[in-house]
Order: sequence, then structure tokens, then C-alpha cells
Amino acid sequence: MAGLAIIGGTGVYEAGILDGVEDRVLVTPYGTVGVQVGTMRGPSGRALEVVFVARHGRSHTVPPHRVNYRANVWGLKMLGVERIVGTGAVGSLREDMKPGDCVLVDQFIDFTRRRPLTFFDGEGDSPAAGHAVVHTDMTEPYCPELRRALREASAASGVPLHDGGCYVCTEGPRFETAAEIRMFRTLGADVVGMTNVPEVTLAREIGVCYALVAMVTNYAAGITGMPLTHGEVLDTMQENVRKIRALAWRALDMVPARRGCGCGCGCDKAEGF
Repeated sequence: MAGLAIIGGTGVYEAGILDGVEDRVLVTPYGTVGVQVGTMRGPSGRALEVVFVARHGRSHTVPPHRVNYRANVWGLKMLGVERIVGTGAVGSLREDMKPGDCVLVDQFIDFTRRRPLTFFDGEGDSPAAGHAVVHTDMTEPYCPELRRALREASAASGVPLHDGGCYVCTEGPRFETAAEIRMFRTLGADVVGMTNVPEVTLAREIGVCYALVAMVTNYAAGITGMPLTHGEVLDTMQENVRKIRALAWRALDMVPARRGCGCGCGCDKAEGF
């Protein structure tokens, strides 16, 4: 049983930090998901079993609006995962969050439109069918314990990290207009991406701790006046994958063996999850 997982976003397609990697295909009520399971030995010397999922597939073939978020999160839960560190490429809405910077997200705004957003949809043969209506608290969407470990990992590894940032999630796959970015800035967003919702909310629904390290790959539309390209995103991520892996490697080693954050509370209606 692996208690720790990394979900790699754009540019992070391989486990990298793991040894003895085994490829597995998991069959979930929401479809199949491919994972890599291996071990890592962090600075403390303890061996940890970690599961890795490439959010967009290992060849980046799945666009953000077609990612099977429910299968990914459910599959990790099936393997006994209790903590997930996600990575993601984002555009910056702030001049002081520059391309190449890492941001430890603490809030989100959801502008997605067509995605399955919950396990509790009351339909079909899913394990949640027949449950009473469930409203999950999202006051603090990201696990405080994981976020603390990532802050400590930042200090220990020398990888700078913006502590806090509001992620606005759009449907994609197109980039946003300059007018949309002006609106998002007015609403208080700091970075923009296309994947964190519903990943973060699904994890909370079934009591799995979740934190997101966002890598700024570009300034959002209208911030600099330059057009955006997907190539720019890929180039920046490839240059900075080392930072992401260094943070995840140290943070997963730093989290205590037993959770004390409360992310698993309030899931009594998710019996059997």
C-alpha cells in the first residue's frame, strides 16, 4: 500500500525521483488509469513507496478538459494513497510571479464548465450512487500539513517558493483572452491554469490530502502584450522540472507518518471510499 503520490502536470511525465519503478494499469469505476509505483529514499534515509500519475499521459496526449480526473484520484485511493502532491503549469497574473517561479497555491476559483466535478453525482453504478447529497467543505482546499512540508522543503533545497496564491481554473484547451485575465485579476486570482479543478476537490471528497506546486511558465494574456504559445509553456517546464522534483522529493520525506491535518474528516458519508 502506497500512502504517497505525485500527479505530474505539463512537462512532468516520468516519476524521475523513484527507483524500482513498476508500471500498473488500474481499473476504476470511472475508467482505467496508468500509474508508476516505485520507492524513493529522501534525505532522512527512510524508504517511501510513491505512486506517480502523468496527468496528461506520458506523451502529453490528453488535453486538460479530457483528463479523467475521477479515475486518477480514485485509482490512487485504491492503492492506499493518503497524500498527493500535484504539479501544474500556470500563467502569471502578477509581475512579481515570474516565469520559472514556483507557487504554493492556497485557494482556487473555478471557471470550468463541462467536467464531471464530483464523485457524489447520484448516477449510474458509481460507488457514490445512492448516497445522500454531500456538500464538501472547501474553506481550506489544500492540505496545511503538506503545504508546511513543501515550505520546509523549499528552505532546505534552496528552491524559492511563493507561499500562497489563488489559482483560477479555466476549461481550456485554449488560452484566455486579455479581457478574461483582467476579470480574473479583479477577482483576486494570482495564476491561471486548466487542470487543478476538479483534481483538488475530488481528493477532498474522499479524504485524501492534496497540495499543488504550480510552475509559472509565462505571463497571462495581456500582461506583457506578447502572444502565448504552448511551446513557451513546454520550454519553461522542461528547464525547471528539476525544481519541482527537488521540492516533491524533500516534502514527501518530511511529512509525518501519521496525518494530523484533518483532511480525512467529514468523509463519513463516503463509507467504502
